[in-house]
Amino acid sequence: MTIPLMPKATAVWLVENTGLTFDQIAEFCGMHPLEVQGIADGDVAIGIVGIDPVAASQLTREEIARCEADPKARLALIRKDMPEIVQRPKGARYTPIAKRQDKPSAIAWLLRHHPELNDAQVGRLLGTTKSTIQKIRDRSHWDMQNIKPTSPVMLGLCTQDALDDALAKAGRVGRRQAGAPGRPAEAPEQIAPATDEI
Repeated sequence: MTIPLMPKATAVWLVENTGLTFDQIAEFCGMHPLEVQGIADGDVAIGIVGIDPVAASQLTREEIARCEADPKARLALIRKDMPEIVQRPKGARYTPIAKRQDKPSAIAWLLRHHPELNDAQVGRLLGTTKSTIQKIRDRSHWDMQNIKPTSPVMLGLCTQDALDDALAKAGRVGRRQAGAPGRPAEAPEQIAPATDEI
């Protein structure tokens, strides 16, 4: 069940400005009826300013009037046609200090098991720099003797979905460079020498 934005403030407004029952308000706001009764008595939500759900486009005046006339009716939240916005963080992800020492092992694992990934993809996947990747590739990293290749998923540095997406992108780029998808690059046709035989 979807509830309105800021349910307690909405319940305060509905208690103060409508003739709805405590049960109707509680069900609409996702609260317990005793909590709504506490709001009406002044024991709960002291100092919370009520929010008008009509002004917030969550209810209509007609819907409130319909439910005031019938105590058994239930309020219906206005459904928006727009899809929910999914926020994705931008920029580098934060890696806890305890896991930062595992990055070289994850880089070594990716370089060994998935050489089709380029340095930029490995850097984005693990949140590391190209110079670190290059040092591990040419074995000049300062801690090279202690690096044991380990899967970044096992280390918790990335998710399996993120790794699969990076591998799929690398596969698409590789196929595009090799020729048409699913077909090997064709060798140029050789013309057979002409003969005079009939």
